[in-house]
Amino acid sequence: MRAAIGAAALALAAVATLTTVGYGQAAAAPSAGTGSPAVPSLSWKSCDGGFRCATARVPLNYADPRGATISVAAISHLATGPGPSLGWLFVNGGGPNPQVSSMASGYSGLPAQWRQRYNIITFDPRGMGYSTQVRCFPTEAAENKLLGGLPPFPVDAAQQAAWERAYATLDARCARHAGPVLDHDSTADIARDMNLLREAVGDPVLNYYGASYGTLLGATYANLFPATTGRMVLDGNVDPATWTAGASQLPAYSRMGSAQASDATMAAFLDLCGKAPRTACAFSAGTPAATTAKWHALLSLLARHPVRVGSRPRTVTYADAIASVGLDSVPAWQSSARTLQRIWTAAATAVTASTGSSGNSQATVPAGTAPEGTAPAGTAPAATPYASPSAPAPYFGREQQLAIECADASNPRDPAAYAAAAMPGTFAPAWAWDTEGCAGWPAAASADRYAGPWNRPTASTILVVGNTGDPATSYQDSVAMSHELARARLLTVDGYGHTTGNGNTSTCALNDMVTYTISGTLPAPGTVCQQDAPPFP
Repeated sequence: MRAAIGAAALALAAVATLTTVGYGQAAAAPSAGTGSPAVPSLSWKSCDGGFRCATARVPLNYADPRGATISVAAISHLATGPGPSLGWLFVNGGGPNPQVSSMASGYSGLPAQWRQRYNIITFDPRGMGYSTQVRCFPTEAAENKLLGGLPPFPVDAAQQAAWERAYATLDARCARHAGPVLDHDSTADIARDMNLLREAVGDPVLNYYGASYGTLLGATYANLFPATTGRMVLDGNVDPATWTAGASQLPAYSRMGSAQASDATMAAFLDLCGKAPRTACAFSAGTPAATTAKWHALLSLLARHPVRVGSRPRTVTYADAIASVGLDSVPAWQSSARTLQRIWTAAATAVTASTGSSGNSQATVPAGTAPEGTAPAGTAPAATPYASPSAPAPYFGREQQLAIECADASNPRDPAAYAAAAMPGTFAPAWAWDTEGCAGWPAAASADRYAGPWNRPTASTILVVGNTGDPATSYQDSVAMSHELARARLLTVDGYGHTTGNGNTSTCALNDMVTYTISGTLPAPGTVCQQDAPPFP
């Protein structure tokens, strides 16, 4: 979830004047009075050639709405016409990630009718990006000295111990240095910030598109502010009831079924690859069964010994190989197959050299299933924040995502629970270990979390969109979201990839989403749309 950006992944322009809380800097001094929080005054300034940037002051703690304030960075683009504007459309592309750094590059990818009829707006969630930050290290380089050497996920006892030590150190540093935002960085806080921004731009209701994590933000808003919920589209859904469930011995992603979704999508990848010619899928072994066996043979070999790959050789481990498969994006499946084939060739060559064998190198690789373990499907590094001449790219550390994830979702406090959850299924370890940093996270950080109810009657019906082959937030999560919300309509996309973004285009689904946001007309109950193109054409 945290790495998926979705169709509306927006790079938002730099904001010149921003506040960072932590490392000795304090939030703004309390203002006089109590009661409802003050509606921010947005002073928009031109930025990034046609965009406008502003900074809103919002309460640090909504239990003290007229107390200390922090900054939330926003960026917008006015409706381009023709025709009357429908007001504002708020967008969150997922993560939780900064949003402001991707608006300039992502805006043109939004549906043309949205850009023509709506003023598009997004903002950096509190704690990250150009908003007031949670920050546990003075520089990203300092944090990388602690976390940069870790594998995509631990595969043996030594790596598990190193992972646990590193994140215990991170947690302890954050308790000392992160600043007061750490205790007020839940999705509920972010939803309240979004409501103040809605009031600041003068819209009576919140019209919204959210992908991946953005669906959790949207569902939280809808249940905190049901009377002002407008035309809302939630794409690639987190099951909010499962994500925010009470004390559990399972990590959040394990509880949500992400590992099973990744396993199922990988099985489809291998099946479709095996049916395709090598010109379409470089990793194909001629049949689905042979391609699946080839995959397991590769993992089995890499589990015993890494290989050197490429003209500028790099070491590829078992975890690295699986992390290279970009299941989130259907257009990336072909390049992923080429990467796997390069690793296969290097691995087969290494086995041939070590055994002195000749002939078909494929036959020298031992068959059998791989040990458990992999990385989240299609995960990619967080995008490098856009830097304009007016402001440098902001610090972006792992703690900024953990601050939200650990606040919202119950995760085990015992590190051993993560190793236990990593046992079943190929993709289980990476999803289980992803939130291990929550084991020692300061407990006070969860004070503001919202855990339901999720069925408060909203002013409008919410359109819930789910791919049947989503490898991160499973189709069943979207089904669950459609049932848990009081007023929702499920739109099913028969296809693969995480969200209808990331190149997983369904013109049918896109048309339904646009029609709903422009006219309010929902697709018929039970509508199923097809994806435009198969993974291996």
